[in-house]
Amino acid sequence: MAVELDPQLMDILACPTDDHAPLRVGTASDPGAEVLTCTVCGRRYPVIDGIPVLLLDEALPPEGA
Repeated sequence: MAVELDPQLMDILACPTDDHAPLRVGTASDPGAEVLTCTVCGRRYPVIDGIPVLLLDEALPPEGA
């Protein structure tokens, strides 16, 4: 099941790295993945029980890294 977050929330969520790039739902290879992916660095942040975990320590590396 794809992540469903309020569009207004998605407008303000950003990657916690210094770039503060926007996030998108899912990944390039799996748009239904339960993650938010940074549009610049590619880090993937899990969404657990509908809550995005935007901690660098919890981030998954970019796909193919």
